[in-house]
Amino acid sequence: MKVQVSPALAVPPLDSALLLDNQLCFKLYAASRAVIRAYKPMLTQLGLTYPQYLAMLVLWEWQAAAPPQPTVKALGERLLLDSGTLTPLLKRLEQLGLVRRQRASHDEREVHLGLTTSGLALREQVLPLKAQLLCDSGASLAELEDLRQRLAGLLERLMALP
Repeated sequence: MKVQVSPALAVPPLDSALLLDNQLCFKLYAASRAVIRAYKPMLTQLGLTYPQYLAMLVLWEWQAAAPPQPTVKALGERLLLDSGTLTPLLKRLEQLGLVRRQRASHDEREVHLGLTTSGLALREQVLPLKAQLLCDSGASLAELEDLRQRLAGLLERLMALP
């Protein structure tokens, strides 16, 4: 059955700028979900969720060159996440024996972070799994690096918006 539209209710033709497949935001969203899905088997082997993995990446980075204050606040700034999101994530990493949280003696609101021996050792398990994931993607390292740099530039411009 065909629905009749009265001329008064006629819809103008859709501008191609409004088609879903022409939206950069949708492509970024879909790509992000696909990347997370691709990481899932690796993360399952590690016993981590994707957000936990991101936190561990920063903590491993800090192991080599820690910021002046390796705090929950600094981690949130690095990951673009608020403390309400990070607190349960870090609590779980602590329960897994990967992370230490310690309140600063001069200000109990300030929570310092550190890796345990197990947390540091987990990094070594990631390298071969991540290499396999990159191979499975079918993309060249140069192609992925170019995309990463272009996305970094876009993110920087978007973060500078008011």
